[in-house]
Amino acid sequence: MHGMWRDGNHFQLLPESAHFLPAMFEAVQGARESILIELYLMESGRLASALVDALLKATERGVTVMLMLDGYGAMGLSGDDRARLEAGGVALRFFNPLGFHSLTRNLTRDHRKLLVVDGRVAYTGGFGAVDEFLDAWYEVAVRIEGPVVADWVRLFCRLWDSPLTRGSGQPDLVHNLRLDVSPHEDYRGMRGRVVWGQGYRYQAIRHSLQRQVSSARRRIWICTPYFVPTFSLRLRLARAARRGVDVRLLLPGELHDHPGIRYAGQRFYGRLLKAGVRIYEFQPTFIHAKFSLADHWASIGSCNFDHWSLHWNLEANQEVDDRRFAEEVAELFERNFATSREIRREEWSRRPRWQRLKEWLFGSLDGLLTRLR
Repeated sequence: MHGMWRDGNHFQLLPESAHFLPAMFEAVQGARESILIELYLMESGRLASALVDALLKATERGVTVMLMLDGYGAMGLSGDDRARLEAGGVALRFFNPLGFHSLTRNLTRDHRKLLVVDGRVAYTGGFGAVDEFLDAWYEVAVRIEGPVVADWVRLFCRLWDSPLTRGSGQPDLVHNLRLDVSPHEDYRGMRGRVVWGQGYRYQAIRHSLQRQVSSARRRIWICTPYFVPTFSLRLRLARAARRGVDVRLLLPGELHDHPGIRYAGQRFYGRLLKAGVRIYEFQPTFIHAKFSLADHWASIGSCNFDHWSLHWNLEANQEVDDRRFAEEVAELFERNFATSREIRREEWSRRPRWQRLKEWLFGSLDGLLTRLR
């Protein structure tokens, strides 16, 4: 599912938490009417405490604050922090709290990341309110202004008053939100649209990427922390490389929060390398970012290219069709390639048996989980 392509936006790339966290906190501190926040991960700690403090100060100024968290991803948020938020006037709701219902329903999680301030400026990416984003994980976000912000607000509103969302915040709060989304008429105007996924039935993000991979002429560069691609995506990447497109994958190295997923994805390295796909494993830290580039099209957001994101989660990405923005993304990729280790085909073919066993073991487990759908 996706929104319409809209002109007159302005997108600013914010690589690393040192750039996007100060920008987001500054936006919250300057809010005058409303703050909408949707997160998968929020755990009590330094970053969560700073966010709670900023939101409480906003409510003291009379700002309407709506915080929507995933019922599972926010299990690490303490009762004290929850009580502080609600006592301070923050409307707090949780998507799909765990319960004694079907396994499929418990597996459906809200993995989106969004901040919207005063209906005017939005931020999305792969961030969360956990301390790992302060210094341990590499992440990327994008600042959004213009007509496409309205699509992000509509996406938030639909889930806020969904039957699967519970909490103290009243569902009808979203009915009175005001928007300020005038198009940029100057040289900064950029074309963009929101794409989202809602489990196995609605995979517009995957379909959009597949179309870009199939039609790209120059380059296809993909960064994802959890790379367990579908057969159709693997096939398209290999075909693109064979027809001369510069296909590169930027993936995590040994520093990984879920090593088993890395091993499951590594079982595909051999065939991709044989087709001419170049694979880089990021070395400085765990790279949690999710962004893609195909010619002058770019996508940044919450969606990983693993079965979990594609089959169960609610996801959302910001797509941008603009040569200027694409070159910024390309420069970011180049900087990250330079601090990564490229996996060479000859070297990979000589990997030890223990490595091959881990690929088989975790790949088999991934296959079993996939069949749960």
